[in-house]
Amino acid sequence: MKLYYHPLSGHSHRARLFLNLIGAQHELVEVDLMAGAHKKPEFLALNPFGQVPVLDDNGTVVTDSNAILVYVAKKLKLTDWLPDDPVASAAVQKWLSVAAGQIAYGPAAARLITVFGAGFKPEEVITRAHAVLAVIEAQLSGGSFMVAASPTVADVALYSYIARAPEGNVDLQAYPNVRAWLARIEALPGFVEFRKTPVGLAA
Repeated sequence: MKLYYHPLSGHSHRARLFLNLIGAQHELVEVDLMAGAHKKPEFLALNPFGQVPVLDDNGTVVTDSNAILVYVAKKLKLTDWLPDDPVASAAVQKWLSVAAGQIAYGPAAARLITVFGAGFKPEEVITRAHAVLAVIEAQLSGGSFMVAASPTVADVALYSYIARAPEGNVDLQAYPNVRAWLARIEALPGFVEFRKTPVGLAA
């Protein structure tokens, strides 16, 4: 497997983290976003949306970070990470949608302002970030991980941008369950850190 990624992309880290947690052999191919490599014809041939990450599994190309998580879990039959049970499966899908929605437009967007100079309104995206963090905090009051007693791809999908939320001036101090959950993920065998950037509250 080849994973096309960028070290400051939380979507990329999401895919890289999962491959490491399950011990899947893979080659990392860094895409130079600053140089516009993701908009070059050779990369657009892999992903017409011009986004990282992209997984190339011996010619099977999978784009979108959450799709990569699902593809790898399904291919390797990792039912602990992606349950077959209808209720648990639906719960995982719900949190994958949250990762693609409220997380992307909350803590991820707030971080895009400080790390990449994105033109979002800080007060708007930070307010969104705290709204979704409050829901996740309540969810984690009932267990160690988001869906089951052990981690699933839902936890992986949510982790990266929440872990680096302070870089976007989103304070995690009011969320003890979230902070304990982050620590549990970081203690998992195979964990790989999302590169830190000294900006926002992390400056």
